[in-house]
Amino acid sequence: MDPLSHLRAADPVLARLLAEHGPTEPRPPVGDSYTALVRAIVGQQLSVTAARSIYTRLLEHFGGQAPTTSQILAAEPDAMRVAAGLSRAKVGFLRSLAEHVESGELDLRGLASQSDEEVVARLIAVKGVGVWTAHMFMIFELRRPDVLAVGDLGVRRAVERAYELPELPAPDELERLAEPWRPQRSAACLLLWHSLANAPAEPPPAALDA
Repeated sequence: MDPLSHLRAADPVLARLLAEHGPTEPRPPVGDSYTALVRAIVGQQLSVTAARSIYTRLLEHFGGQAPTTSQILAAEPDAMRVAAGLSRAKVGFLRSLAEHVESGELDLRGLASQSDEEVVARLIAVKGVGVWTAHMFMIFELRRPDVLAVGDLGVRRAVERAYELPELPAPDELERLAEPWRPQRSAACLLLWHSLANAPAEPPPAALDA
């Protein structure tokens, strides 16, 4: 059974959302795991427009190309921060990512053969990469089918509206509601975002696992 047929049969609320809003497709993957994570870090706690602008300025700082790990580590941190409009914290996060990849602590090619739990554990070992970022990477880059983005405000808002809840669901309540969606919870997240005409929304800063 295809993902949307499964969701339609598993949950009448999602069936209604599909009838009202139609199906949606995930954005194309970046195609390079390291670059995808760089973009994810740059975009944390920013609007889509602001994230795109800062990432473009970061590329310009490195000659129009996505920076490699060695380029990030060789770059003067303050110069990179000013040129791209990054915070000091995010420059540190980008350097941490580069260090983990360079040292082999984070084997990006090996992630494809690891379980979802192992992927999250490997990614959140990098400073500045939290569970939300790991979930977005798994949904959009690795195309994992059964990821529930419990920390995403867009998913939580959509569930609050669709299920007519009195407030945003807590992670454990969202997990309970999403149990029938297995093993297609990633498709459910896409549908929920689509129902709000909303891109993935980051959790508040206090919830970031930085």
